[in-house]
Amino acid sequence: MLNTRLLLYVFIFFVANGIAQNSFIFQNKSIKPGTKENFKIPVVSDKDSTYIPVTIFHGLKSGPVLGITAGVHGYEYPPILAAQQLNQKINPTKLSGTIILVQIANVPAFLGRSPFLNPLDNKNLNRSFPGDANGSITERMADVLTKEVIARSNFFVDIHAGDAPEDLRSYNAWYQSEALPQVSRKGKEMALAMGFDYTIIFNIKKERLQTPSLYCSQEAFHRKIPSVDIECGKLGIPDKMETNRIVDGMFSLLVHLNMMSSSSNDESVSTKPIIVAKRFTIKSLSTGLFYSDKKAGDFIKKGEPVGYITDFFGNTLENIKASQNGMILYMIGTPPINKGETIMNVGMIPTM
Repeated sequence: MLNTRLLLYVFIFFVANGIAQNSFIFQNKSIKPGTKENFKIPVVSDKDSTYIPVTIFHGLKSGPVLGITAGVHGYEYPPILAAQQLNQKINPTKLSGTIILVQIANVPAFLGRSPFLNPLDNKNLNRSFPGDANGSITERMADVLTKEVIARSNFFVDIHAGDAPEDLRSYNAWYQSEALPQVSRKGKEMALAMGFDYTIIFNIKKERLQTPSLYCSQEAFHRKIPSVDIECGKLGIPDKMETNRIVDGMFSLLVHLNMMSSSSNDESVSTKPIIVAKRFTIKSLSTGLFYSDKKAGDFIKKGEPVGYITDFFGNTLENIKASQNGMILYMIGTPPINKGETIMNVGMIPTM
């Protein structure tokens, strides 16, 4: 009788303070408050099959649903390793709301060590949203992620890194559009709260919102869900520092969203980032071998030589110069280069 009364008093306390919540239903399974559950969502096409590993953290207290995807590109390892850490570090008994964490969105690319593309159908998952339930395996994976993760989220984060050939300077970014001012503002607040020293604005024109999103996080924004991208890591290297940087940023976001108290984790960070509103790209006019002494994070000036391209016999085909001042956000970090490819993406830093 005493235990029954105690449980009743606890329940009344939670309800009176507006912090109790119901179970969370995912894949037809009821997840109780204060618990977590792991799922393998099957994805099957006419030719191929795979699965998507997802962890649900359902907090004791009520709050928003945060969707997180890692491993949309399976060769980008720091996001995937960060998701593994989050799986162990997030305590659902100290959580308000619910987290839908996609541990590895693109398992075939991860296990196949395949940069950019799903080796089962040679399609880029991050160019396939919102997906197609009757399409190829990649299109069906995008469809599952859209319906089971993105559509159920109040806030959304997609975590990336520099893929196998990409040297990258870590940053995060938020989506912004004049058509969605409140969603844009919340996305900005999310990005600024994560502690990255550089953050990028992804400006989306109103008419772009009427076309297929293609990108994972942009699909969330199209659905009026505040959305942030993380880019942290380079050249497909499973770097511990970059992995930890992602984890710290995610805990800072949880504190910002009032899903976790700052005292419950020592992972949260704080800094005032430099906001990059404009970028430019340098593209290749030739196919061959790319040479450069530059690296991601370097500042370059208009007219400065930043590299050159030779043919397969060592003859110079193209000398590459910076078209404007800026900082290299990411660039090709390996020799192969094809005509039309992006050599560098450069942020125009306000102080330059």
